[in-house]
Amino acid sequence: MRLVRFGDKGAESPGLLDGEGHLRDLSSHVSELAGEALSPENLDRLRGLDPASLPLVADGARLGTCVAGTGKILCIGKNYADHAAEMKSDVPPEPLLFMKATSALTGPHDEVCAPRSTTKLDYEGELAMVIGSTTKYVSEADALSYVAGYTIMNDVSERAFQNERGGQFTKGKSSDGFAPLGPWLVTADEIANPQALRVRTWVDDELRQDGHTSNMIFSAAFIVSYLSEFMTLYPGDVISTGTPHGVAAGMSPPGWVRDGQTVRVAIDGLGEIANRFTVDK
Repeated sequence: MRLVRFGDKGAESPGLLDGEGHLRDLSSHVSELAGEALSPENLDRLRGLDPASLPLVADGARLGTCVAGTGKILCIGKNYADHAAEMKSDVPPEPLLFMKATSALTGPHDEVCAPRSTTKLDYEGELAMVIGSTTKYVSEADALSYVAGYTIMNDVSERAFQNERGGQFTKGKSSDGFAPLGPWLVTADEIANPQALRVRTWVDDELRQDGHTSNMIFSAAFIVSYLSEFMTLYPGDVISTGTPHGVAAGMSPPGWVRDGQTVRVAIDGLGEIANRFTVDK
C-alpha cells in the first residue's frame, strides 16, 4: 500500500493511492496514520479494503507528512563511504546518530523557509523508515518486521549552524521545515529489499546525487537493531538512513541551495518529493 495524509497543514486526513494513482479517503476506516494504526495487524486490515469502495479525493489536494504522531526523528550520519569521503571524514565504526526536532517535519511539496541568517543551505536525499511496532532489543534478523514502511526524507542542513555555531548537529538540522517527508508511506511488504534502491537528488534540474542503498555502510536492518539497544522505538518514529555522495558541502566550490531553488529527491518505488526553498526576510 501507498498511504498518505492529505489536506491543510495541521488538519490532514488519512488516505491511500489506488492502483491507478488516484487518492482515496481512508478516514472512515482509520482516524490517523499514527500509533496503533501502523501496526502489522491494522495494516493488514487496511490492505484488505477495496480501494474502489473508498471516496475519491479531488485532484490537487495538498499532501502532508505521510505519518503522524512522530516522537523521534533519528538520523544516521556518514552512512555511505563516498559521502564520508567528500566530507573529509573517516568511515564511522558504529552508526553516527543524531536527532532532528519533530517540528522540522513538513510535507513533501511544501515550501521550506530557512532562517534569515542562513548562508550554507544543504540537502541530503535519504531513505527513511517508519516504525510500526514498539521496538526494543531486536535482532538484526528480526528488525525489519518492526518497520511499517519506507518513505523519502530530505535531511536539510544549514552547515554554518551545524559546524560553525558550537559544533552541534541539532541546531543545523532542526529549523522549521528541515525534514520534508513523503510523498507516501510504502508499506514494508512492497519493498522486498531496502538495500536495492536508487537514490537521486536534483537542485532545480541539476542532478547532484545519484547513489544506491546497497552502498550503505550500515544496513537498514542493522540500524533498527542497533538503535533499539539504546532506546525504545515507538510507532511513528522516523529513522533516516544517511545520504550518498553529492551534497552541496562536498562540491568545489560548494553548491549551496539558493533562495528560490527547488530540491527534488526520488527513490525507486517510493516516489519523489520536491520542495522550493526560500530564506526568511
